[in-house]
Amino acid sequence: MCGIVGYVGNKQVVPLIVDGLKKLEYRGYDSAGIAVVDSDNTLMIRRAEGKLRNLEEAIRLNPLDGNYGIGHTRWATHGRPTEENAHPHRDCTGRIVVVHNGIIENYLALKEMLGKKGHEFKTETDTEIVAHLIEEYQKEGMGFEEAVRATAGQLRGIFALSIISADEPDLIIAVREGPPVVIGLGDGEFFVASDIPAILQHTRDVFYLGEREIAVLTKDSVRVTDFDGNVVEPKQQRITWDPIMAEKGGFKHFMLKEIFEQPRAVRDTVQGRVSLDDGKVYLDQMDITEDDFRELTSIKIAACGTSWHAGIAGEYMLEELARIPVEVDYASEFRYRKPVLRETDLLLVISQSGETADTIAAMREAKAAGCKALAICNVQGSMITREADGTILTHAGPEIGVASTKAFTSQMIAIYLFALYLGQLRGVINQEEARKHAQELAELPLKIEHLLSDADTIEELSRDFFRSQDFLYLGRGINFPVALEGALKLKEISYIHAEGYPAGEMKHGPNALIDEELPVVVVNTREEGNPESELRYEKTHSNIVEVKARDGIILSVLTENDEMSSVVSDFVIEVPETTDLLAPILSVVPLQLLAYHIAVRRGCDVDQPRNLAKSVTVE
Repeated sequence: MCGIVGYVGNKQVVPLIVDGLKKLEYRGYDSAGIAVVDSDNTLMIRRAEGKLRNLEEAIRLNPLDGNYGIGHTRWATHGRPTEENAHPHRDCTGRIVVVHNGIIENYLALKEMLGKKGHEFKTETDTEIVAHLIEEYQKEGMGFEEAVRATAGQLRGIFALSIISADEPDLIIAVREGPPVVIGLGDGEFFVASDIPAILQHTRDVFYLGEREIAVLTKDSVRVTDFDGNVVEPKQQRITWDPIMAEKGGFKHFMLKEIFEQPRAVRDTVQGRVSLDDGKVYLDQMDITEDDFRELTSIKIAACGTSWHAGIAGEYMLEELARIPVEVDYASEFRYRKPVLRETDLLLVISQSGETADTIAAMREAKAAGCKALAICNVQGSMITREADGTILTHAGPEIGVASTKAFTSQMIAIYLFALYLGQLRGVINQEEARKHAQELAELPLKIEHLLSDADTIEELSRDFFRSQDFLYLGRGINFPVALEGALKLKEISYIHAEGYPAGEMKHGPNALIDEELPVVVVNTREEGNPESELRYEKTHSNIVEVKARDGIILSVLTENDEMSSVVSDFVIEVPETTDLLAPILSVVPLQLLAYHIAVRRGCDVDQPRNLAKSVTVE
């Protein structure tokens, strides 16, 4: 959500910032702007409504250049998505400019106070008051950095700020209270950004600004303090994935590339964490002891969107493999229902970015109640990984497409690893069983590759469905979260109304929707020789027959060589056989491809669907 790029150094600043903003387009935005200061200390701003190409055109028609600057892609919260409301925003003097991610909750009170002191505002945004407040503190005799610190202390809400002044040459100040801020380190140059892809072409050495911290960047150095002025030593890290991983690599869209990266993402998430010899699982980055894990009485899972679906699948994994009660919550609802939490409960939070505001709030709520918090996350150094007591990193690499794919499968792998670890620790799984689970995990990437080798079949299948206006997705047991995720992918990127539903609830409403126009996608895989799986399969088969009797169009996702549900289905997608608990990682892949190809046929913007953002850093 929104994007910030800033640079101070000796390179051409305008193309560097614009290119960085392009790398952040996946976050979602509706306007863009840039501000730079030249060698004569002249501040210049260009802004445009809509896509970055409009900003590039504005720059082409009215060129600008400078020695340092900041840029922004805005996703509207306060104020309409217009050029006037696009960032950067100035103060009254026109010498100070600010870009901002997040929401300033007390901006109306501050705006009223500043208005009484003679400040005139030109926009509907909450951001503009930041520049005016800095100006007001400087009128009172404060220096630039001191005025920024005082301003940050006055703001309530969540905010990431980058600020420059025409009167402070070659200097950028970055502020964090909530949304992520990455500082890039170079030789005679420094960068600030909302996310790593924006600057990875120029440096791999970075650190994340911590909560309530301020960074002062010049050509020669970067200095970090907290809001009270105390010096902070940032924890530097080196980014190991190559910039080319964040490019399309010959694929038409990032989403398609990321679907095809899933075998690699699964391998990397498993690698080094499980022994094929004895099935033992090894988890590092833990400040939670084995005794803590043994003494757990329940696990709460909090997540949003696709990560919530991974949590639902995780509930089945953890309860079966570790025999421990699990509850799954939307993180956005967790803190508003006064959850009953005990010190022997564990909160498992799941977030691709590690910066999802609702998930961070849920984690803080649980930790305040004395619970340990374990994070599953794709971004080392993100807020969730910094605050959690333990982290299981998913090694999916950068995920640019707004609709999550490889992050989802990697999250389910991470939960599965944790369930195996906990099951072994608590004596539920013996060594022979652990070896079998480890072997199934090792075979999974090859099975995904097998699925992807037949991707053209899914593309052809999309021809039959891209004109549909509604879809129903059904699943039972651990296939239910796959139905939810399949429906979410379709609605996210194709704008078709789609609903995921438990197959056993068909008679409680969805049957009324079925007619000859409604495609019904049924996930009905099974594990041969598993009595519970066979029973679930038979019950879901009955649901397929119900739909068929009402003239619904059946598209079934079935285990290879199925001889029962395939006969009564109009269309069939086959997936390789695996265990029940790992089946969702296979069966979701063709549903991702189906959603993708339907969206492409409908002419939709697959990587940047309307009204959506990649990392939701505000509640």
